[in-house]
Amino acid sequence: MDKDIATPVRTRAILEKYGFSFKKSLGQNFLIDTNILKKIVSFADLSESSGAIEIGPGIGALTEQLARSSKKVVAFEIDQRLLPILQDTLSPYENVKVIHKDVLEADVRMVMEDEFQGMNDIMVVANLPYYVTTPIIMKLLEDRLPIRGIVCMLQKEVADRISAKPGTKEYGSLSIAIQYYTEAETVMIVPKTVFVPQPNVDSAVIRLTKREKPAVVVKDEDFFFQVTKASFAQRRKTLLNNLTSQLPAGKEKKEEILAALSASGIEPVRRGETLSLEEFGRLADELYSYFH
Repeated sequence: MDKDIATPVRTRAILEKYGFSFKKSLGQNFLIDTNILKKIVSFADLSESSGAIEIGPGIGALTEQLARSSKKVVAFEIDQRLLPILQDTLSPYENVKVIHKDVLEADVRMVMEDEFQGMNDIMVVANLPYYVTTPIIMKLLEDRLPIRGIVCMLQKEVADRISAKPGTKEYGSLSIAIQYYTEAETVMIVPKTVFVPQPNVDSAVIRLTKREKPAVVVKDEDFFFQVTKASFAQRRKTLLNNLTSQLPAGKEKKEEILAALSASGIEPVRRGETLSLEEFGRLADELYSYFH
């Protein structure tokens, strides 16, 4: 087997061979530490019958480790300049398919149906470009794809927000949106020294395990998310203030908002960051009839 792609020497050689220059606009930072890549793959718990979806394979460092641990890898790469490099670096692996597409615009469900026929254990494993981390994760979850979960590397600060618990300063509407669909845990911190070029921030690996059904059952999902976003609009403000100023026609419906808070057993002076998912679920359901 060819020596690993993710060593500093081999990475440099590949980049030089192709005269590749990093595009800041695409958030390209390549990992040059094989042990960390192997750890990331181990968190995904893949078997010989698993499928893996990767987003932003770069020069194939993580892709290679996934190819060795799963039945098939499908990788979405937006940067055309990387396609010939991937064709070269991944040539030893027949179980890899690279799709030249922005994952945010791709019909991932259809790709899964085409590429993973007869496979029922599929994980997303990726070193995500930091500037689009949240939209990518939300798309994968909101599309309700038949995946077991997501293991991804992202900015540590975003990982902290995703896995945050109520009552912490990191906890917010992003924590709720992702924990609604998944159980979220930060499994590893990654120093900036193991990338080229070095990013300005530390990274973390999070594991999101999809729940069989959402964490709370609500009357209307979109409205539930609207309420959680409104509740965090200005973190220092009370729930009552945020809901009246942020919900459509909230100012005219202050009495109704107070009634809904009271019916859900939530003090109007509390702040959004103190509410659990269950409390947000109750509150959204109480508010729903007043706003629809």
